[in-house]
Amino acid sequence: MEPTLSLVVNGEPRAFAAERLTVAELLERLGQSGRRVAVEVNRRIVPRARHGEHLLAAGDEVEIVQFVGGGA
Repeated sequence: MEPTLSLVVNGEPRAFAAERLTVAELLERLGQSGRRVAVEVNRRIVPRARHGEHLLAAGDEVEIVQFVGGGA
């Protein structure tokens, strides 16, 4: 049986086939790698420079916000 990691991502419970997962790996699995996003874990912003080293834990609440350009 493959280990799973349960997280809440943008308000939705999600389970990932992994024992450990970094923010960067999560973004890759969600198709968000390479995009300009802000990531918050348990209400604390994780700087982009730390996405590859910040490990997520079971039950973490992750918010991912994508920057959108525009204007009048």
